[in-house]
Amino acid sequence: MNKSSLVAALAGALLFGSGASAQTDDASQESLAFTRQIAVDGTIAGSLEASTATAGVPAAAMVEALQAFATSIDLGREVGDGDRFHVRYEQTFTVTGTPIGTGRVVWAELRTTAKGTLAIHRFRTRDGAELFWLANGQGATPPAMRLPVEIVSISSGFGLRADPFGQPPPPPTAGKSGAMGGPLRTPPALPPGLKPGTITGEKPLSSYGGASSYGRSTPGYAAPGGLNGGNWQHAPRVTRSLFMHEGVDLVAPTGTPVRAAADGVVIGAAPNGRYGNWIRIDHAGKLATVYGHLSGFAPGIVAGTKVSRGDVIGFVGSTGRSTGAHLHFELLADGKPVNPITHPETKRSVLRGPDLDRLRKQVAHSLAERDREAAVEASFRN
Repeated sequence: MNKSSLVAALAGALLFGSGASAQTDDASQESLAFTRQIAVDGTIAGSLEASTATAGVPAAAMVEALQAFATSIDLGREVGDGDRFHVRYEQTFTVTGTPIGTGRVVWAELRTTAKGTLAIHRFRTRDGAELFWLANGQGATPPAMRLPVEIVSISSGFGLRADPFGQPPPPPTAGKSGAMGGPLRTPPALPPGLKPGTITGEKPLSSYGGASSYGRSTPGYAAPGGLNGGNWQHAPRVTRSLFMHEGVDLVAPTGTPVRAAADGVVIGAAPNGRYGNWIRIDHAGKLATVYGHLSGFAPGIVAGTKVSRGDVIGFVGSTGRSTGAHLHFELLADGKPVNPITHPETKRSVLRGPDLDRLRKQVAHSLAERDREAAVEASFRN
């Protein structure tokens, strides 16, 4: 070996030895790492996110907690200056005190003027899932599927209903204080408790025997007429058709953005008969959603487009067979319509049984721990 090769070999050995030593030091420091919980209290000034960061809670540690709070309170409008917060988070440190990784919130509490006290607790269920939960056992994570409009007013629910295009005309005296010929009198033959002018109309849908009545014309009665010489005049009988409403009608102004209920693929976006402008999206788990009566489609929404939960896909309208601006929203499971309001995919999880009991014990322990620490701190101040 020549001199230059010998020098290079010695230098390489020294470098390798130095690197190995550094790696050993790093490994030893990591083996001595420790995790501790840190409690922070503060008053909100501006936003909850900014206020917790100012108080010392790492911003990254609050991301999941902020999302959890947002399922139960509007952080922009219902949390304001002067509201209080308590955050307990855990962070891992090296032996020299340097933070390692991202901290995570263990539990947090908001005391607000608008909605009182609200707390979230990280809890692991028996199936191994670790999520945030409210103290009452309700999940603090968004459901797998959201409703497609932000402000929801349901004008027609899922199930049998009368055809809105087949309603009988209102009685001639509708909206007036009395029938022709002066105020109404109760005739002797009128059943007890029934007042003149009451619409006896159709029977409640529940009295028709459920889905077996689908497609039938069901007899009903028009409004009783006025009195003529003291004789009660019955209006002629009319019929009302019932049909299955396979979704829910969500009332919103024309042009309101309609958002995808969950991640999925657009199967169709086009005019479609009674639906008017219509979109269908297929989702995981053999689920699909349908959106009808749209005034228009969002740019790029065509068959084959992949969408994410919350993406704007269209706008509320009244196209097709519609009596006013609203969104017809359907949820299909294995191709069959189900009620989107009560389906598990659109509802937050709720703990029951042993899991709920364990959560309650954990919540009680957390509150007691906070009170104990507050008492110790007060004793030092005194």
